[in-house]
Amino acid sequence: MSTYEPRRLRAILVAVCVALMAVIASVSGLNVAQPELAVELDAAQSTILWIINVYTLTLAALLLPLGAIGDRWGRRRMLIAGLAVFGAASAAAALAPTAGMLLAARLASGVGAAMIMPITLAVITSTFPAQERGRAIGVWTGVAGGGGILGMFLSAALVDVATWRWSFVLPLALVVVALVMTVRSVPDSRERHGHRFDGVGAVASVVAVAGLIFALQEGPVRGWAAPEILAALAAGLVAAAGFVAWELRRREASLLDVRLFRERGLAGGSVTLLAVFGVQAGIFVVLFPFLQAVLGWTALLSTVALMPMAVLMMLSSGLAARLAARVGPRATMATGILLAGAGLALMASIVSVSGGYLSVLPGMLAMGAGMGVSMTPATEVITAALPRERQGVASALNDVTREFGTALGVALLGALLSAGYRDAVGARLSGVPDEVAGRAREGVATAIDAAGPYAGKVVLVTRESFVAGWQQAMWAGVAVMAVLFLYVLARGPERPEATGEDRDGREPAHATAS
Repeated sequence: MSTYEPRRLRAILVAVCVALMAVIASVSGLNVAQPELAVELDAAQSTILWIINVYTLTLAALLLPLGAIGDRWGRRRMLIAGLAVFGAASAAAALAPTAGMLLAARLASGVGAAMIMPITLAVITSTFPAQERGRAIGVWTGVAGGGGILGMFLSAALVDVATWRWSFVLPLALVVVALVMTVRSVPDSRERHGHRFDGVGAVASVVAVAGLIFALQEGPVRGWAAPEILAALAAGLVAAAGFVAWELRRREASLLDVRLFRERGLAGGSVTLLAVFGVQAGIFVVLFPFLQAVLGWTALLSTVALMPMAVLMMLSSGLAARLAARVGPRATMATGILLAGAGLALMASIVSVSGGYLSVLPGMLAMGAGMGVSMTPATEVITAALPRERQGVASALNDVTREFGTALGVALLGALLSAGYRDAVGARLSGVPDEVAGRAREGVATAIDAAGPYAGKVVLVTRESFVAGWQQAMWAGVAVMAVLFLYVLARGPERPEATGEDRDGREPAHATAS
């Protein structure tokens, strides 16, 4: 088995991170263009939300089976094919004449993204030697964590100076760069399996993830008692239970050996990523309207305001690998969780309408640093828990956990924000006509639009109520991080673990480059 010189390893890392950035940038890129989409395509808000959400839903649902197929078919081949599908779909989305065509293109983009995302991490874990792997995973984690904000910023800038169609230029350019670098630098590695592909497990995983993610995404919009939400939730839960039962029966021949969750590394890393990404997503979904609706900033300026947090998250992700090598993943994860929780508590304590951006900036910085420190060792222990021939599955599991955390955080913390806002605003609207008060209870933007002669009072009341609701959501996030901190202290991995191949005394998988 061959090893690669440092220059080749750097080229491999850059190639997979550029590919990952294309996928991550497309998650949030269209969020800043919702009004323009609705006007140009003559589409309802529900359709616009579907255009945005179908990408993440498809991506999450297909991660596990496509990650496993990549292990068997060849990771380089899968990455090249995924980039081709993703690039073609992004070009089609940029040129889409109707909402239906754009929806179909976004679905195809999700398929391509699911081919790319697990392979990018699997290439790192199967190519880099043990002593270099942690730092490489730290870089990958930084791109995965902060890349969404960077992509949102660049997309907002393109939308601001041109049209929403230009938001697809960024992922297209990244795809071209990644494709060239992959062909030139990324080796092809694939594993021999003594068992047939687990088709039943793959189908069950798709149904489980799609059903649960759909329910979490659409529940707050359609109502949790809506028939389609209850049906999706039931299908997801039944499929998840069936998946676990089937995988236990298949054992070594399974798509994902669920018995490995008994190990501290896999369980602790998964729980950490689930909670950290949940809290991060829940806070992000509130930060943006705080900057726009409460402070009155533009979408571009609001995105710029999030950049310090993203940059610090990316920098701390790179440093976390060195810290974990010295003190172990458990101490590193606990430190990051404690720092992120402190950032949330700081924001909840001092955020105010009058304090503006400076009242949330210190907490944002602490939160960004803490999340970067906690995510890298969590990702590393997840990939270390599965053997060499399952690194595509390990990477996909890491990605699915992130997607579930994001959906949970948006649904739960978003619901807490809404409930807190309604409670706070209802008691402060005395003397305001019922029609105006009713619109004010719907949200800050609608309140300002309908305030009329009562604008002075309504604007102040709704902004203060938004902050009160946000504080309630942030304190809930602090509680989640406190429980996670205690869990990691008690059940986190005790020391750095080698990957499956290293535990067996073998070198990482290096197939011949092609």
